[in-house]
Order: sequence, then C-alpha cells, then structure tokens
Amino acid sequence: MQPNSSSPVDKVLKPFQDFLRLEAAGGLILMAATVLALVVANSPLAPGYKSFLDLQLEIRIGAFGIAKPLLLWINDGLMAVFFFLVGMELKREVVEGHLSSPRQASLPAFAALGGMLAPAAIYVAFNRGDPGAMGGWAIPTATDIAFALGILSLLGKRVPTALKAFLLSVAIFDDLGAIIVIAIFYTAKLSLLSLAVAAVLILGLAILNRLGVTRPAAYFLLGVPLWVAVLKSGVHATLAGVILAMFIPLRPSGKAPSTPASPSLLRHLEHALHPWVAFGVLPVFAFANAGVPVIGLALADVLHPVPLGIMTGLFFGKQVGILLMSWLAVRLGIASPPAGVGWRQLYGTSLLCGIGFTMSLFIASLAFAAPGGGFMGLERLGILIGSLISGLLGYFVLRFSLRERAG
Repeated sequence: MQPNSSSPVDKVLKPFQDFLRLEAAGGLILMAATVLALVVANSPLAPGYKSFLDLQLEIRIGAFGIAKPLLLWINDGLMAVFFFLVGMELKREVVEGHLSSPRQASLPAFAALGGMLAPAAIYVAFNRGDPGAMGGWAIPTATDIAFALGILSLLGKRVPTALKAFLLSVAIFDDLGAIIVIAIFYTAKLSLLSLAVAAVLILGLAILNRLGVTRPAAYFLLGVPLWVAVLKSGVHATLAGVILAMFIPLRPSGKAPSTPASPSLLRHLEHALHPWVAFGVLPVFAFANAGVPVIGLALADVLHPVPLGIMTGLFFGKQVGILLMSWLAVRLGIASPPAGVGWRQLYGTSLLCGIGFTMSLFIASLAFAAPGGGFMGLERLGILIGSLISGLLGYFVLRFSLRERAG
C-alpha cells in the first residue's frame, strides 16, 4: 500500500481542479447539444422540434396547479437546479475559495464589472431608439463558464492554473451580476401573498442552518415549496435555487473549515450535483433554446440592431471592459495580475468571456418573453454569432501567446 503523499495544499486545490475538469468536459457536451439543436431546427424535423417544446405539461394538487409548455419547465424548473449549483459555488468561493480575500477578489471583480458595463452600453447604443428592444440590454453581459473552460481545455496543460482561476472568478462574479440583474430588472407584477409565503420558507431555511441541520431532505422539503412560491410571486423562479444555496451549511461542524477529507453538506451536494448539471441540465437547456432557424435569413436580419448589439457587445464590449477595468485595478494598486500570466493571456481570456451562451440565452428568454416581442430568434442569432467569434479568436490568441510564453 503506497503512503498518501498529498500535501494539505493539494487537498485544498483538488475540488478546484475537479471543477475545472468537469466544466471543461461539460462545455464540449454543451457544444454538441447546440450543434444538434441548430441541425434539427433547420431540417424537416423542425415542426416536431417546436411542437415538442410547446407541449403543455401540468402538475395539479386539488385546485392548485402549475401548467407550462415544456420549454418553460426547462427554463423555469430545470434551470433552478443550475442556479442552485451556481449559488453553492459562489458561497464556497467567497467564504473559503479564491474570492475569500479582498486582494484575490479585486481583480476579477473589477474585470467582471467592466465586462458587464461595456457590453450593456454597446447594446444600448444600437437599440436606444426602440423601447421594445431595450429590454435586452443585459443579454451580452453574461459569460458561459462551461463553454469558456471547454475551449480552454483544448489548449492542454500549457494553460497556467492562475489563468484558469482568473477566468473562473470572473465568471462567478458575472453570474452574481446576472442574478442581481434578473432579480431587479426581470421581475413581473409581484404577488404579496406569494412573497409572504416565500419569506416564511426562507425563515425556516435560516433556522435549519442556524441549528446546524445537515440532512439534505430537510432543506429540500422547504426548497421545493420555495420554488413554487417564488414562481407564483412574479420574481423569476430560478432565483429560489440561489436562495436555497445560501442556507446550505458550508462548515461540517459549524466552525471548522470544510475540506475534501471532511466535507460539508454544501461540498457534498455540489460534488454530487455537478455532473448532472454539466452533462444533463445545461445540454438539455441548450438543445431547447439554441435551435435558431437560419434558412431564409438575410444579411439584413443579422445586421438588425438587436443581434448586432448583442454580437458587438459580446465580442468588443467584453474584451474592452475586462481589459480596461483590469488595467485600472492594477494601475491603482488595488490588485495584481495573476502569477505567471501576461497581458496577452489576459486579453485571450477576456475574449473567451465573450462567450455568453447559456446565461445570455436565459436572459434573452426573460427579456423577450412577452407575446409579440418580435425578436425571438434574432437575439439567439446574435448570441450564437458573438459567442462563436469570441471563442474562436480567444482560442487562437491564447494558443499563440501561450506558445510564446513556453518558448
């Protein structure tokens, strides 16, 4: 039997390394699901594809019921699981991970802020004369970590761990910003009764956390009705996943830091749920939302202010905003560049952050969900083209810059 030679640092880094490997593999599956959706949506199977997503499903208990088309069950229900995972990752990183100190968190925080403000400003510049289109201002502000890490994985072991950590940290702050944007700007007419029920359930979660309860069933018994209450309240239902994640215990004993050797409930759930999200939830979401009919589209459709604003926001806005705010943070002495990483590598990474995809598609489904919105399809076209250009250029910039660095 060989002795265990793992150092304490290795044990702390292992969850981060496992996360990167899983996200990278999930990103490749996500790409395959996207290509499949595009093929089906532009084939003789297109009518069946649309009918399948429009299929009405209902859950009813007595007089109470929830009826939605399959597409909304995916976007409102299945994506709540994704947001639950995002919430747990965010909590762990802020409390114990790469974002636990202000010095570590400052550079990705500044970068993410610039990566949200610049794309939004570009989109607004293209669509400021159209009140209907202005609802999509947040679409190009997102970063798809699975896709970005999937492309980064194609570069192999040449990619410094510090660069991966920077990309992951920017994406986490990006997700936090998206959560805030969804909660504030994409909330429908509020139901005070449903909000009151949600508040009572949140209080129950807080009590469970305070008492140190570590049984998953206890939290999910309150989490499922919380999702229903938030769904009925007018606040987007997926935010219930984030709220639930905030109350999952991170420390196994209430005081001692969580480690792989002594996992907390949060670490256990994150580890168990991650494969299901990476290889199940996100590919299903991509297949349901990325099916854009491109047959019959003209150049004028691509140059419509909505897709053009999204494309330029993702491609130009992300790189300009991230690099400018990163430079400003370093210049002011607030942060330092990642160890062993140059500005060319940071530029390539800022390009990869222009892959919006999952969160961009999700925000688009909220922004143009109203009947007669008139932009469904065009905004998805902008997301796909902007993400594709950002991903391709980001890959080649990093490939050549990392080759020069190795030389």
